[in-house]
Amino acid sequence: MEKTSSLTLAKILQCCGKKAAIEISEISTDSRKVSANSLFIALKGEKFDGHDFVKDVWEKGCRLMVVDHLIDAVPAENQLIVKDTLEAFGKIGAYNRSLFKGKVIGLTGSAGKTTTKEEIAFLLSLFGKTYATSGNHNNAVGVPISLCELDMSAEYAVIEMGMSAKGEISYLTNLVKPDVALITNVYPMHIEFFPNFEGIAYAKAEIFEGLKKDGIAIINEDTNFADLLEKQALQHTEHLIKFGKEHHPQAEFTTQENGEHYLYNAWGALSVIEALGLDIQKAAAHIKDFGALEGRGKQHKLNLPNKGTYTLIDDSYSGQPEAMILAIKSLDKSTVAGRKIAVLGKMAELGETSLSRHREIGKILADSSIDVVIGICPEMKEMLAQLPDEKERYYFETKDGVAEFLLNKLLQNNDTVLIKGARYSSKVYQITEELLKKGK
Repeated sequence: MEKTSSLTLAKILQCCGKKAAIEISEISTDSRKVSANSLFIALKGEKFDGHDFVKDVWEKGCRLMVVDHLIDAVPAENQLIVKDTLEAFGKIGAYNRSLFKGKVIGLTGSAGKTTTKEEIAFLLSLFGKTYATSGNHNNAVGVPISLCELDMSAEYAVIEMGMSAKGEISYLTNLVKPDVALITNVYPMHIEFFPNFEGIAYAKAEIFEGLKKDGIAIINEDTNFADLLEKQALQHTEHLIKFGKEHHPQAEFTTQENGEHYLYNAWGALSVIEALGLDIQKAAAHIKDFGALEGRGKQHKLNLPNKGTYTLIDDSYSGQPEAMILAIKSLDKSTVAGRKIAVLGKMAELGETSLSRHREIGKILADSSIDVVIGICPEMKEMLAQLPDEKERYYFETKDGVAEFLLNKLLQNNDTVLIKGARYSSKVYQITEELLKKGK
């Protein structure tokens, strides 16, 4: 349910190009969560079409619906017919954003953007009330939701934007109109949807198109195509901040987790603090208090079935190659008491590069200090084939039975286990869920 206390019905209808005399106080795209004061927007998704539920929301008391065609079972005067309901939703969100008086930070990137978003929000909250995108609501549906849910009493808002094709960020950033726009990094993720790697960089750089007048662009100077990002940014603003190993806010800090990517997340967040003219030293002093998110590197100390404990590194949200490489290298460099175990599911959306990327992961593992490797899904056979004979390895067709194998046959006291893989393709996050349930 999207609350829109500051967004008047008249303006909503103006966005949709319609008129009505029904009073509403909230917007919903979920037919299960409507009330008499809801404006229901019937969106079409891959699995569901909101138009199929217009009759249901009418029967629940909802008296105003945005649809792209007339639904016979509901009075015509209670339906706002538009050409595209998703476009109408975007216009409503954009208008609500225009009412926001605080500073808006927009960010995108191939990896780490949700964690960086949360770290930015965490640090900004030291200086004033801060609103941030909920979860990973970062697409054409999620961003309007975030904009409609804006807390108008906040001083700062952090909005995440994601993409899998050219033009998506351009559309989203022109809804968000950020005062500060940040790109965390550029990796060949969603490469199957682009003609080449460079195309991904151009697509990420679209975020600068929405910058407000005198807006500030922030880029990672060490990432792929950093020069391209800088060139694109300077087409939309004269104000540019770069962060990386050579240039970053001069402040000492420590992170809760080890790994180079946590440093880049912190540098990116501190660059936002710098862009807004806030106290960098104050922010840096609190980075140690920000921990990894669930599914994105958070560590858990868990009990073994009989006796002893082990450490679970839950990095199961994403399984893209660069993110997997970072996680593996972080485990490789870590100092632990017991064995290092990597439980890795397939990587997705790699197109013709899939075979080579899985082999690449295997070669990195072969040269690492990781003791045991478990591969899940057929694609991981190529990864396992790269390991030397002395490296202990196991293969599972699916995630089924992996948690039981770990708990009852493999794990020993003081072991450290990394779990990572494509969320929806390998479903290794369900292994994490089972281990957490049984180990706490």
